[in-house]
Amino acid sequence: MSTDFENDQIQRRYEELEELIKRGVEPYPYTFDRTHQSRQILDTFRDDDAGGLADVAVAGRIMALRRMGKATFFHIQDAQGKIQCYIKADELPQQYEMLRLLDIGDIVGVRGFVFRTRTGEVTVHARALVLLCKSLRPLPVVKEERDEQGNIIVHDAFSDKEQRYRRRYIDLIVNPHVRQVFITRSRMITALRRYFDERGWLEVETPVLQPIYGGASARPFVTHHNALDMPLYLRIADELYLKRLIVGGFEGVYEISKNFRNEGIDRMHNPEFTALEIYVAYRDYHWLMDMVEDLLITVTEQVRGQASLVQADGTQIPLRKPFPRIRLLEAISQAVGEPVAEKTQQELLSICKRHSVDVAPSASRAKLIDELFSTLVQPRLIEPTFVVDYPVEMSPLAKRHRTDPTLVERFELYLGGMEIANAFSELNDPRDQRARFEEQARLRAGGDDEAMVLDEDFLTALEIGMPPTAGLGIGIDRLAMLMTGAASIRDVILFPLMRPEPTHTPSQHC
Repeated sequence: MSTDFENDQIQRRYEELEELIKRGVEPYPYTFDRTHQSRQILDTFRDDDAGGLADVAVAGRIMALRRMGKATFFHIQDAQGKIQCYIKADELPQQYEMLRLLDIGDIVGVRGFVFRTRTGEVTVHARALVLLCKSLRPLPVVKEERDEQGNIIVHDAFSDKEQRYRRRYIDLIVNPHVRQVFITRSRMITALRRYFDERGWLEVETPVLQPIYGGASARPFVTHHNALDMPLYLRIADELYLKRLIVGGFEGVYEISKNFRNEGIDRMHNPEFTALEIYVAYRDYHWLMDMVEDLLITVTEQVRGQASLVQADGTQIPLRKPFPRIRLLEAISQAVGEPVAEKTQQELLSICKRHSVDVAPSASRAKLIDELFSTLVQPRLIEPTFVVDYPVEMSPLAKRHRTDPTLVERFELYLGGMEIANAFSELNDPRDQRARFEEQARLRAGGDDEAMVLDEDFLTALEIGMPPTAGLGIGIDRLAMLMTGAASIRDVILFPLMRPEPTHTPSQHC
């Protein structure tokens, strides 16, 4: 909710806008022919050869104003950084008068020449000043100063996390370092695509609206298609459609997509998230582990310039082949001090209680194993670790283990205490797949609303025949957290889901 001070500031800016219009100033022109950005000028200016910057045009948002009577210094900020500008009243009298009606936050264009001030700052001396956008709301004021060691100290930053997420556009303006997070994220996705494209795997698109949701254990978001009068679901995963394409004859397909799961929000979960899934024919999960090691190291070196990721506290996580590989049930057994592979649901429930693992008394055996692992093992997996060979009841879409039919050929990759990737030797036996779906249906009937739904068309595809296939999913948002050292998944999503703000009557500013 706006404060009285903010409302006064907004009212004043509206009045300035009206005054600018009366003076014949167009407050929202269509274009500006910019020749340089701030970093170009700062990197190329030389005191002994300023001729190349004798006629420049820069544009950006005013972030600081220092009026000195007949002259004014101001800083503008563009996508590359900030640069100081200088205007004199006797050189540009009309534009100097216009400047009196401008504020921090307004966007301007400046044409002029570049010089260095007596204090040593590279500056654009204005020969023309153009208003490009009048800002009608004040920005949070951010003050910077340098200490004796040259470190920048920030005062009054726009630091409230909730407001930064809600007003990301303000966050990006007043906290420029945030932009680098999303630039890094974009470069990471580009590097992932490049890795797959260079190997001949095809990027595809599959439906977001699905008549039957599948590919993961999760609650979906439900909508309705009016023309066909049918319910539809926002996808929770790409898996079943991508495997249909393997059936159809493609031998390597991938998709980077938005998925939607009707679940809670915490440091590692957002209901709308980005995932990468890739499926390659004639491969298995052993091949995938080797590929993931190479993929992760290659992409990290391209994005960060070194083979190490970073946690929110700045701790470096080195990436070195081979990543350790531990078996899921053995890791849990070690954590609880007794074997768990053959424990019944009631015995696992007792173990959870002894180790203060919070679970519902009706939880399935698969759920109990998952909670024991998540609570007692996962937080310790900081350096990259493959957790392999899961119980069959935990993985309805994975192929049975070739030496132990009670397990499946599955791995998850953990980094920084987070699950980053999930992969299988894919189940391609339609008889076994039907039996697994039917078991999921029994779990749903028993109250597990995250159990999978039987998909007859997918079973038909498997009956047509799918070759041996390796499938991998990677959480893009979580990997971006480790690429940037972000503490929360919301820090790497431009517009994370937020609870609505309390409604209030807007102020009138006209």
